[in-house]
Amino acid sequence: MQMKRTDAPLAGLADLSPPPADPVPLDEIDLALLRLLAQDARASQRSLARELGMSAPAIGERLARMERTGVIRGYSVVVDWGAAGFPVVIYLAITTAQGHDLGPVMAEMNRLPEVENLTVVTGDLDLLVRLRVRDYAHLRSVLLEKVWQISGVQRTETYLSIAEGPPKNFAADLLSSARTNDAAAGSPRGEMA
Repeated sequence: MQMKRTDAPLAGLADLSPPPADPVPLDEIDLALLRLLAQDARASQRSLARELGMSAPAIGERLARMERTGVIRGYSVVVDWGAAGFPVVIYLAITTAQGHDLGPVMAEMNRLPEVENLTVVTGDLDLLVRLRVRDYAHLRSVLLEKVWQISGVQRTETYLSIAEGPPKNFAADLLSSARTNDAAAGSPRGEMA
């Protein structure tokens, strides 16, 4: 068992953020299948097969392989959070106490249901967190009763989002520009065509 250094505040990140997976070779059919799923994750195997001119079992095998290798990590629903009662987007910049291990702070923040995502960043702060709340009173409660109770949180800055651009289908947009050599080679320098 490897001992963690107490003088290394970022040492715990390795446990919370696994290394990137090795690129999985994808052919044109795999990419076409991913593009279709990015447009409609509820599409049936039969409709995907018709669209690609293949059999449903062949599509099922490809989907199973991409799920098994981690290319497809799940299927989800897109929620209109405003309509669901959580219209307020907050960005919370967090600075941890000097020398405090960032891993436990990330783990505690990630347990909060209001946290949409969190990212370790470089610069003067340590974490950038995106929250969803109902209103000012809900935000106040999250900060006072949850965030500021986490050991190691030294300072926060709260940014209220006042407008957002129209929703973007990131997966569909990025996949539309992907080629098989990009996907298979993993684009070592992050280059995309």
